[in-house]
Amino acid sequence: MATIEWGNIFDVQLAITSLPYILQGIGYTILISFGGMACGLVLGFILALGRGSKWFVVRWPSRFFISYMRGTPMLVFLFLLYFGLPNIGIQLSAVTAALIGFSLHSSAYMAEIHRSALNAVDKGQWEAATALGMTYWQTMFSVIIPQAIRIAIPPLSNVLLDLIKASSLAAMITVPELFQRAKIVGGREFDYLTVYILVGFVYWGISLLVELGQEFFEKRFSSRQH
Repeated sequence: MATIEWGNIFDVQLAITSLPYILQGIGYTILISFGGMACGLVLGFILALGRGSKWFVVRWPSRFFISYMRGTPMLVFLFLLYFGLPNIGIQLSAVTAALIGFSLHSSAYMAEIHRSALNAVDKGQWEAATALGMTYWQTMFSVIIPQAIRIAIPPLSNVLLDLIKASSLAAMITVPELFQRAKIVGGREFDYLTVYILVGFVYWGISLLVELGQEFFEKRFSSRQH
């Protein structure tokens, strides 16, 4: 250990001077991860309902989409959107391709979370709502979903954390997010170790804020059940 030159592991001065430049990419990281989460939530809910539909033409396409997205690496799908679609005349910007890719990919995981959360609500809630004369959609939005949200918050938070970390993959299609900017600094200064440690702490900081948000919403929705 005495022979290790700690300055070669983490250059504090380089980290301080590089941090403002690296943080300029945080907007893209947030856009891709949180934007993908928001779009994925909506699409995932639609897929969850489709997967449980009694109609074959709705149920099986939903199951196929979910299976395909869960079984395909995110990077492959990003390359397909950004580098593959131009072969058929569709050219997407890097940011647009990343946002679409993260939205579609995350929706498959959120569909399963939505489905399990909805199914976890006691069936008696449906029966009670029906007895009161409520329609299917009135029951869904007024009775079932508020209870399902509390169940879904922890796994949905995990999906968001995964999206934040996976947003670094957008650097592979030239999106100037946090990791892409860290790569630029590392190449320019010939010190990848420092900047990668630094950007790791930045991702960790964003994740800590998400964890705090998760705790807040868990307490908020738990209090509504009492």
